[in-house]
Amino acid sequence: MHDDIVKSRYAIKALPAKGARPHHLASGMKVHPLSYLELPFDPEYQLYNNRMTPEHLNNVTDDEQYWAVRQKVILRNTGEFPVQISGPDAEKFSDRVFARDVSGVKVGRCSYNFALYHNGCMINDGVLLRLAEDKFWMAQADGELTKWYMAHIGDLDVTISDPNVWVSQVQGPRAMDLLKDVIDDDFPDPWRYFDIAEVSIAGQPVIITRTGFSNELGWEFYLRPENDAEAIGNRIWELGQKYQMMLTGTPVFRARRIEAGLLSHTDFGEMTTPFEAGLGHFINMEKADFIGRVALEKSNKKNRTYGMRVHDSIAERGRSLTFNGNNIGMVTSSSWSPFQQCGVAIVRLDDNGTFTDTDLNVMCIDGEVHRAKLCSLPMYDQQGDIVRGKNTVIPEGPEPWK
Repeated sequence: MHDDIVKSRYAIKALPAKGARPHHLASGMKVHPLSYLELPFDPEYQLYNNRMTPEHLNNVTDDEQYWAVRQKVILRNTGEFPVQISGPDAEKFSDRVFARDVSGVKVGRCSYNFALYHNGCMINDGVLLRLAEDKFWMAQADGELTKWYMAHIGDLDVTISDPNVWVSQVQGPRAMDLLKDVIDDDFPDPWRYFDIAEVSIAGQPVIITRTGFSNELGWEFYLRPENDAEAIGNRIWELGQKYQMMLTGTPVFRARRIEAGLLSHTDFGEMTTPFEAGLGHFINMEKADFIGRVALEKSNKKNRTYGMRVHDSIAERGRSLTFNGNNIGMVTSSSWSPFQQCGVAIVRLDDNGTFTDTDLNVMCIDGEVHRAKLCSLPMYDQQGDIVRGKNTVIPEGPEPWK
């Protein structure tokens, strides 16, 4: 496993009684309120936003997790960290600190967004929820944004706070079937990709969003301090058994999100602009002024981020790519695809240009150099029909890449 994963290991074999909280597991680390579901499976945790999220469970392999999200339904308790932005100037402030247009996001809708340094390079990304005209949650990926927010409030009437909200994901082709079963009232209508709804689950008002990190059909639910988290979690888990729901860790999304071209925090950094990260189509240079805009106006607009398929192995992360004997870039994420039966990766090249279908050599985790080929992202389902429910074909098994 990569060195940047920080783990804490616990061997607890029995499910705690109702009302128990595993706070004794950690000091200074925040524990998801549904972590009691994971404890019977000898979990290994990683820190993500100083929150514990499961990396390994002893009852399921990485491949089994992958097929569960592609063929059935999974539950994953995440480390995503919602930060609340509220007040009369919440919209104006959000348009200042985020690169994508916020003023066009209606109440009850989400938006993928990201913050930039003044040099136009990326700090962090996440899903922005507009809960009211004057209230947003930014459910951010691993990293620091709160201090960045505080440093740029200026004279605006806005409050930055931690609502103490936790996020879990239900993903897979049976996800909407399960949602219909678990809610007490009517199914949300409308219920479009990136919609927000408040529903009742086990008598509890729960905020859900039609989002996720799998590019499969799915939804996420947000546990607030006033919620009876165990009542909600138990209801979803118990009814999920009808669809053979699987509890998973981080590996469930590793290959799938690479195939879908969904970037992790490892895929961009303080020297990567949105254009170089392949996110230039999200930028509207006509929107109100935002941090990083001046630098972006002067920057190269060409993409340097691609997908890559590897024959018979998994690419080593780092500067392991060569073309005609010369190193040309780095592997930022890599895994094995049980569906394509090959290694898959996201790579960032040193130079921009058109490199799709280019043959490369790459050092792999087996210590050998293997043949690889660059490709565009996503690797399949280019129109996003699966996540929108337009393509309901469930793969029966592997379709090997040749």
